[in-house]
Amino acid sequence: MVGFETSDDAAVYLLGDKAVLLTVDFFTPMVDDPYDFGRITAANALSDVYAMGGTPLTAMNLLAFPCDMDPEIVAAVLRGGADVCRSAGVVVVGGHTIDDKEPKYGLSVMGVAEPDQIVRNVGARAGDVLVLTKRIGVGIMNTALKAGHETEESLSGVIASMARLNAEAAAAMTEVGVNAGTDVTGFGLLGHLREMALGSGLAARVDLGSVPVFAGALDYSARGVRPGRTEDVIAALDPHVEWGPADNAWKGVLCDPQTSGGLLMAVDPANLDELLGALERRGEEGSCVGRIEQGEPGGVVITS
Repeated sequence: MVGFETSDDAAVYLLGDKAVLLTVDFFTPMVDDPYDFGRITAANALSDVYAMGGTPLTAMNLLAFPCDMDPEIVAAVLRGGADVCRSAGVVVVGGHTIDDKEPKYGLSVMGVAEPDQIVRNVGARAGDVLVLTKRIGVGIMNTALKAGHETEESLSGVIASMARLNAEAAAAMTEVGVNAGTDVTGFGLLGHLREMALGSGLAARVDLGSVPVFAGALDYSARGVRPGRTEDVIAALDPHVEWGPADNAWKGVLCDPQTSGGLLMAVDPANLDELLGALERRGEEGSCVGRIEQGEPGGVVITS
C-alpha cells in the first residue's frame, strides 16, 4: 500500500492481485474558455494515475459554481472533462455539485496497475538521468493570459500541452522501466524534483540549458508576471537549492506551479536511449534535464 508519507501522486491499495490507484484534483479556472477549463482539469486529474504507471478506469466529477451561473457554461466545463475522459477510455460514473461563489471543477479518479509495475516518486539511484516530457512555464503563461498580455489564441500551444494526456508518456515509462517518476504540477519542477530526491535519500542536479520552457515565460517571470504561489515555492525551496546561474527570472520558471505538466522520470543511463526512443515513437518529447547524485538528501544544484 502507498499512503501520503512520501507525497506520491496517488494512493495505492492492494486488492487481490491488483493495485487500485486513487486520487483527486480540482481547480479554479486557469483559462477563460469553459470547455478548455474542463479538458485541462480532467487531464491533470488523470495524470496522477499515469504518473504511477497505472491505467485510469473511472472518474467522478467535483463541481462548485454559483447557482446563478449560465448553465451553458457549466455544461461546457463538464463536456470538456467528459471528452478527455472518453479519449482516455475512462468512464465518468457520477459526481457531486455544491453552490459556491467561485467556480471550481475537478475529478476523483480510480485506476489499476500491476503491483510490480507501480512507479513511485522515490527509489531513484545515484547516476540516474532526469527526463522531462513537457515544457514548463504554463503557470506563468496562464497568469499572462489573466493579465491581458496574451490571448487563448496566442497560447494555443500552452493550452494544448495542458490538455494533452500523459498516457503515451506513461506507456513509454512502464515499457522501459524507470527507478522513480512523478508528474510536475503545483510545486513546480524543482519542488517535485526535491520530493523525489529527498524520498530517495539523494541529491539532484539540474542543467538550465536543457530545461524546456515555453516561449515568453522567462521574460514574463523577469517582469513579475507569475502565479501568486510562486514566491511561496521559492521560499520553501531556497534553503535546499544552490541556485548557481539561475537568476530571478529562472527561479520563477523553475518554481512555477504547473497545471497538467509532464512526467519527470529518473532512469538508469543504460536505459536512457531506449526511453527516449519509446517516447519519440509515441509522439512525446523527452528532455534530459539533469541527474540524481550523491549529496545532501533533497538538495538540488543548478548548473549552466
